[in-house]
Amino acid sequence: MEKPQQSGSTEGRGEPEQRAHHSPHSTPQNLLVVGTETAVFEHASSVRARILAYTKSFREVHIVVLCGPGYTPEVVEGRVHLHPTNSRLRFLRVFDALRIGKKVSAIDVVTSQDPFETGVAAWLIARKKRAPLHVQVHTDFLSREYWNLSLLNRIRVFLAGFVLMRAARIRAVSDRIAHSIEEKFSLEVPITTLPIFVDTARFSEARPDEALKKRFERFSFRFLVVSRLEREKNVALALRAFAASAPQESCLIIVGDGTELVMLKGAAKQLRIDERVFFEGTRDPAPYYALADLVLLPSRYEGYGLVIVEALAAGKPVLATNVGVAREAGAIVASEDGFAEALAAWVSEGPRTAILQDYPYRNFEEYVRAYCDDIEKSVEVRG
Repeated sequence: MEKPQQSGSTEGRGEPEQRAHHSPHSTPQNLLVVGTETAVFEHASSVRARILAYTKSFREVHIVVLCGPGYTPEVVEGRVHLHPTNSRLRFLRVFDALRIGKKVSAIDVVTSQDPFETGVAAWLIARKKRAPLHVQVHTDFLSREYWNLSLLNRIRVFLAGFVLMRAARIRAVSDRIAHSIEEKFSLEVPITTLPIFVDTARFSEARPDEALKKRFERFSFRFLVVSRLEREKNVALALRAFAASAPQESCLIIVGDGTELVMLKGAAKQLRIDERVFFEGTRDPAPYYALADLVLLPSRYEGYGLVIVEALAAGKPVLATNVGVAREAGAIVASEDGFAEALAAWVSEGPRTAILQDYPYRNFEEYVRAYCDDIEKSVEVRG
C-alpha cells in the first residue's frame, strides 16, 4: 500500500510560482466537483473566490452543489458551470446530483468534497461517466468521538468506507486522517495529505481593535474560544475548565454561534461565571486572536483544526484536546479529563507566545497548485 504522502514532499507539489497552473506532467482536464458549499453562489463570498481559483487549472469545470431550493444555476467566465440541485427533500439531493451529472457531456475526473452523501453522489456520477473518482476527507470520521456522537455519524462511517474503496485517489487534510484511513481500509490507492490553506499573514499581522481592548482591559487574562457552538465542539468543557482554573480577574470570550448557545449561557450562569463570559456571536476572529492570552480548543474531534493554525499564526498559545493538527502544529495538548489542570498549569507557568510549526504553504497559489495536481493525478492512477 502506498503510504500517505506529506504535503511538504515533492508528491503533488512543485516550486511555488505567482499563479496557479498545471504541473508539467498533465494537461487541463474537464472536472466535475460535487459539494455542499452554497456560498459559491454568493458573488462576494470568500468561498466562491477560493473555489473559482481552483478552476483556473482546468479546461472546463462543473460544480454540483447538494442543496435545498432557491439557488440559480450560473456560468462563470464561460467555462465554470454552477449547478444547484435545488432539491425539495434532503434525501433526494444525491439523486438530483446524479441527474445533473448525467447531462454533462465530458468529464475526465470527478472530485467529492467529502466521502459521505456527497461522496455517494460523486461515485454514482463517476461510475456513469466512467471517470476516476477523487475523494477529499476533511473530517476525522474514524475517531471514536465521531462514531459516538449520533446515529447519522455511524451511517456516514459506513458510507465513507463504501466510497473510499471505490476512489482512484484520496486527499486528507491531516496525517491523523490519512493514517486512520490507511489502517482501517488497507486501500491500494494513493492517499495524499494536503492541509487546508490558511492566510497566516492575515492573522500574524492582525492588531487588537481599540474598542475591544477597552472592553476587556480590566481583565488580567483573556481566554478565547472561536468555534461553532455545536455538540462536537464541546465548548462546555472550556466553560468548566475556566470555572475551575482561571483566576478571578480573567475572562472567557466566545466567538461563534450555533444550536448550543442557550445551553452554554445557562451553563455559564450555573457555574457562576456568567459575568466573566462573553458570547460575541459570529465575528472576524483576527482581532480577538490579537487580544487573547490563550486560545482554547476543546473539540471532541476535528479533521484539521483551523482555529489552531489561525491562533498559532497570530503568535498565541493554544490549549487543545488531541484533535486534528494540534500536536504537530505546536499547541499544548491535554485530555478532556486533564483540560482544567492544563489550564491551571498554563496560568502558572505556561508560554505567553507561540510559533506555528510544520505549516506547508508559503502562499495561496502554492496550495492551489498542490490541490489541482492531486486531482489531476487521479487520471494517471486510472491510466
